[in-house]
Amino acid sequence: MGIDPYKEIVAETCNLLREAAKRGRKNVQLSPEVAQMVAAIKPRPPKPCPPKNRSTLDDLSRCDTLDQLEALLQSCNLCQLAGLRTKLVFGSGNPHAKLVFVGEAPGRDEDLQGKPFVGRAGQLLTDIIEKGMKLRREDVYICNVLKCRPPENRNPLPVEIQLCEPFLVRQLEIIKPKVICALGTFAAQTLLKTTETIGRLRGKWHFYHGIPLRATYHPAYLLRNPADKRKTWMDVLEALKV
Repeated sequence: MGIDPYKEIVAETCNLLREAAKRGRKNVQLSPEVAQMVAAIKPRPPKPCPPKNRSTLDDLSRCDTLDQLEALLQSCNLCQLAGLRTKLVFGSGNPHAKLVFVGEAPGRDEDLQGKPFVGRAGQLLTDIIEKGMKLRREDVYICNVLKCRPPENRNPLPVEIQLCEPFLVRQLEIIKPKVICALGTFAAQTLLKTTETIGRLRGKWHFYHGIPLRATYHPAYLLRNPADKRKTWMDVLEALKV
């Protein structure tokens, strides 16, 4: 296995700088071998930046209804996810819902159908709403922090959250819910701007832009850990009291 030229260059450069510092020299000359390797290294091309439609964010305040906001988002290309999605996953449910569920980001099924929480985890969420809370799914509102699916369902990047969260804020301003239920670690940490675990965040009240917020486990987590369904039930019961 050959020597990594980058590591060799760094090692020799550090040695030269240390020796130069000892001797009080300001100018350091690389050895011919290292200088040749440096010259042979081709600079990496910069990553292409997606075109940004800044007017999308500028027009947010002009959206007075969810339909207007969704139409605006259809033309959004603020980040790379816009060019990768199959369908925008804006949200669904009662536009005047008292309770809003907020998840992390769309998955494969959601990306294909353009609706939030439609896979196995979505069916469990529907059961929680209809069988547990005794509400119809269309009585509440369900959406995600991100409106486009990250590739391979990876965690959203900080820049993607920064660009997409204003749309969620406007969504909630239009709906005016009485309470938010954040589903899962990532959604809760994003909304509450914290790195605390979901285990520490659940069981107490928080606020997001002045709206009472309850954090609980994501339905996908509950499919793998059914023993925690009882804790989730306790969380949604508290949300129902608002």
